[in-house]
Amino acid sequence: MSVLSLIIKREFIAKVRNKSFIVMTFLSPLLFVGIGAFVMYLSNLKADVKQIAIHDESKMFAHEFKNSDEYHYADLSSVDMKILRDSITSGYYEGVLFIPKSADPKALEKQIQYISDDSPSLSFLRSLENTIAEKLTKTNLELAKLDTVAFEKAKANVSISLSKSSGEQSVKGFNELKIVIGCCFGYLIMMFIIIYGNMVMRSVIEEKTNRIIEIIISSVKPFQLMMGKIIGTSLAGVLQFIIWAIIGFSLLFVGTAIFGPSATQSANVSPEMMQAAQQSIGDFPVLIAQIKELPYILMPVCFVIFFVGGYFLYSSFYAAIGAAVDNETDSQQFLLPIIMPLILAVYIGIFTVMNDPHGTVATVFSFVPLTSPIVMLMRIPFGVPIWQIVLSILILFGTFMGVVWFAAKIYRVGILMYGKKPSWKEIFKWVKY
Repeated sequence: MSVLSLIIKREFIAKVRNKSFIVMTFLSPLLFVGIGAFVMYLSNLKADVKQIAIHDESKMFAHEFKNSDEYHYADLSSVDMKILRDSITSGYYEGVLFIPKSADPKALEKQIQYISDDSPSLSFLRSLENTIAEKLTKTNLELAKLDTVAFEKAKANVSISLSKSSGEQSVKGFNELKIVIGCCFGYLIMMFIIIYGNMVMRSVIEEKTNRIIEIIISSVKPFQLMMGKIIGTSLAGVLQFIIWAIIGFSLLFVGTAIFGPSATQSANVSPEMMQAAQQSIGDFPVLIAQIKELPYILMPVCFVIFFVGGYFLYSSFYAAIGAAVDNETDSQQFLLPIIMPLILAVYIGIFTVMNDPHGTVATVFSFVPLTSPIVMLMRIPFGVPIWQIVLSILILFGTFMGVVWFAAKIYRVGILMYGKKPSWKEIFKWVKY
């Protein structure tokens, strides 16, 4: 058996037998499920009802506002404004909507005030403005002696249908589904690279501080030792990911089997939701047909390939940093330049791929090796030519080979350096050595 395979086997067994690895492997899915359930519970909690006072001197709008689960409106036009202002200070009312008396409805548009000590949300202000605007529009039509009923009938309700150049129908919102899938894959790549890259760095630091490395390095080349740590840790990470996937799908299957039918039967579905569901039934076959067209085989295959390539690339940096420092505290100054490309890739994916997945920016950064594992995975659900995927993979693994060569030069010098905090200048000297 070769030296490299022995190192890989040693690193893999050491990681898998670690108690923290075993505990977190089986505990992490339960933590994610618990956090998800807690977030759903918090989202279903009803907010406190806010009392809004309306002082309407025009006598036009007081009864136009409808109560909701979040806001209740009270017509207090007969109450003095000073008393209403004091009620805001005492906290009894969230705010007061003051509508002055005006003979000119056009001038009234700029005279209405909302008085509150807290800044209201934009959605709440927009709902107030829309309610007042609808009433003023109706009033203006009546003053102009126009038929308001005929005006309402004349309003057009446009609904644009989607189709492909081949004639196949499409549905609205399918693009958002692709965005969600791409963001999930990209975020998983970033999370696993950071988690397992830190595992490599901590492993190197631990062996360096325990002086075990001095014995190992006497019979093993630094390049072999670094590659063995990277590959061994990656295999442990893949095993952990497979276990998570099995546990996740098992929990999903069991939860659907136990809670699915009862939850469906006991759900309190409003008439509006039923009407929306009935309207979407016609699009359901088209949606299913489009979902079937997603690259189901290509996405998981590319996820594994880009995960391995991205992990190997970034783990080379992490291993070099671990060899250069004596403890994790000293490593913080070197980690920021490594994490920044990952953060940049996520932001590019969210703000660029979502709007233009085949644009220049998204395409270029899907070839840049430091960002391609995330950006390319976000683009794949939108349909990417195979030659672009292959070229991106070749550039990623080619860059890895170059980076691992430089990282090995840092590794072989830094692994035996003790008691001194390295600087960037000193690390560059190690590369030239």
